[in-house]
Amino acid sequence: MPIGISDDHRELAASVREWARSMETVAAVRAAEADPGGLGSWPARYAELGLASIALPEEVGGGGGTLLDQAVALEAAAYELVPGPLLGTTVGGLLYDDPALRKAIVAGSACVGLGPPSVELELVGGRLQGGVPAVLDALSVTHVSLTVEDGASSASWLVPVEQLDVVPGPSIDLSRTVGRVGCEALDMSGHPIRNDGPYPPPELVVLAAAEASGVAQWCLDTAVAYARTREQFGRPIGGFQAVKHLCAEMLETTESVTAAAWDAARAAQEGPEQAAFAAAVAGAVCFDGAVEVAKSCIQVLGGIGFTFEHDAHLYLRRALALRAWVGASRLHADRLTELAQGGVRRDPRIDLPDDGRREQVREQVQRIAALPQDEQRAALAESGLLMPHWPAPYGRDAEPAQQLVIEEELAASGVQRPDLKIGGWAAPTILAHGSAQQRERFVAATLRGDLEWCQLFSEPGAGSDLASLRTRATRDGEGWRLTGQKVWSSLAHRADWAICLARTDPDAAPHAGITYFLVDMTSPGLDIRPLRELTGETMFNEVFLDEVLVPDDCVVGGVGGGWRLARTTLANERVAMAGSSLGVSVERALKLLDAEPSPEAGAEVGRAVAWATVVKLLGVRATLWSIAGQGPGAESSVAKLVGVRSRQDAAELVAEMLGTRMFTDDDLAREAVHELLLTRCLSIAGGTTQVLRNVAGERLLGLPRG
Repeated sequence: MPIGISDDHRELAASVREWARSMETVAAVRAAEADPGGLGSWPARYAELGLASIALPEEVGGGGGTLLDQAVALEAAAYELVPGPLLGTTVGGLLYDDPALRKAIVAGSACVGLGPPSVELELVGGRLQGGVPAVLDALSVTHVSLTVEDGASSASWLVPVEQLDVVPGPSIDLSRTVGRVGCEALDMSGHPIRNDGPYPPPELVVLAAAEASGVAQWCLDTAVAYARTREQFGRPIGGFQAVKHLCAEMLETTESVTAAAWDAARAAQEGPEQAAFAAAVAGAVCFDGAVEVAKSCIQVLGGIGFTFEHDAHLYLRRALALRAWVGASRLHADRLTELAQGGVRRDPRIDLPDDGRREQVREQVQRIAALPQDEQRAALAESGLLMPHWPAPYGRDAEPAQQLVIEEELAASGVQRPDLKIGGWAAPTILAHGSAQQRERFVAATLRGDLEWCQLFSEPGAGSDLASLRTRATRDGEGWRLTGQKVWSSLAHRADWAICLARTDPDAAPHAGITYFLVDMTSPGLDIRPLRELTGETMFNEVFLDEVLVPDDCVVGGVGGGWRLARTTLANERVAMAGSSLGVSVERALKLLDAEPSPEAGAEVGRAVAWATVVKLLGVRATLWSIAGQGPGAESSVAKLVGVRSRQDAAELVAEMLGTRMFTDDDLAREAVHELLLTRCLSIAGGTTQVLRNVAGERLLGLPRG
């Protein structure tokens, strides 16, 4: 999904891409290899569309839009590889509050090249001297931004190019020129100036990240299209698991890049701390991510991807240049660590429409908050606030926006909703497919906490592949006798009831002939054997069923309908707020770094902060997509895969930082070791990472089955 979620942003992106295609941008890039001077004609073309001035003030002729509006446009332009000084001109217009410059950018008569901080450049007595080895777009602009760095601060001046010596230099990005720029005792009085800290300005990071997102999107789309049609060994290469997994990993990275770029643009209006934090996340994630996706695109394309004739290398070149220009991820990770240690967190709030119901919800929640703790759960269940997305009378049929309103009000009043655990899977299935008697018997009791559930799905030979289950159910009078073995059954040793899949028709196709049962866990014939996890705890269980009798009134959805019901059970329609916590391991790593500063560990902690934030952002974007009525997007699936990796990596980082302290008996070490071991289940439970990548490749990317 691109940066833009709203209808307006999707229309803006579509119009930019249509314009770019009409301009034959890739052909222009290829022509610029022999004639780089031709790139200087592009600012006038930007002006025709207002492409570089979307976020400039209306009083200078700009669009008066937000940085997010501008990011949407630059992402679309990068997807089509629009050449020339678009990034520098857009950033320069935003950085320098110079009405004359801005009006000229709007008119297409001015454009800006960006020079990174240079140790060869110095200001002496108000005069600038020295040089910058490489300035972006130096051969095709009217002005250059030159930066002198002095320890913890930097100063930048906007200088007309005719006052500078410009020498052409090589550019890895064939869509933009690069040149060495020098000056000798240039008087800086009267030149627009900007003062910054030691890090790149957020505006530059945000808009470069938007370009990185466009590059990644193109590379993903190109690789997937090729994998769908290119045949080897008699079938499309996308059907090979290795290629499918590579494309799924590209999807994970691309969605992460896009989410980080989107949030960095959005945070620009939320104050300097939030803007700096979000920009640092983008810097730590987007540029490495775009490079990796571009490299993977060439890998999927194979030999054709390594040719100069294919466009893939042009996008790899753009990605490499962006990373070089905005700074390596370590720079941004260090900045992120600095901000996080200072207490800054990203809490990406969603602006919710006020439909007049918030006040009513607030009053109800406050009444519940005033009750004794042991009475609050029953009150939440009775009011429908416990699971508001469930249908009435058990919930409120709440659409995503209303769910978030309820969650905000509960959080504001300090009321915590209890975790239904497996009941949160069982009850929705009963609501959707069960009889009226089953709904009355089980749903309200589950909400009140009178019933606890477990799941009897997985078997020793049927984990992710549930269709191969062997537990059989045979007819016995007015019920069924279930015989078989289930495994990895969390909480089975204390559950009152279980949801269970068993095969009622052994002759049917694998996905057919399966029935969904509700099993009383006190039934004769059940043998529950706790399994000790690698953490040393016993939450999993093996469950042996020996002719366990299940009456007909505990069959849900009809005989043979179990596979369809299992999919309902595993679906989750609830939306939730992201919150500001970075997760237990990342917060723990920050505390360890406070106690024992380490430059090497600091960058790694910053990267962990970045990825923990990206996981939240993916969830927020999925929620916004639901609020817009678009249904679940790729983010919800990607969030699981990225979230697992983030949490596992963060737990390992803490262990590395602890070193031999892991062998001590203090609370922090003990808790960190437990988390390290516990997180190994995350890439297995609920479908292994490898199986989920197959699913993502087939269902989200449209790749063929293997």
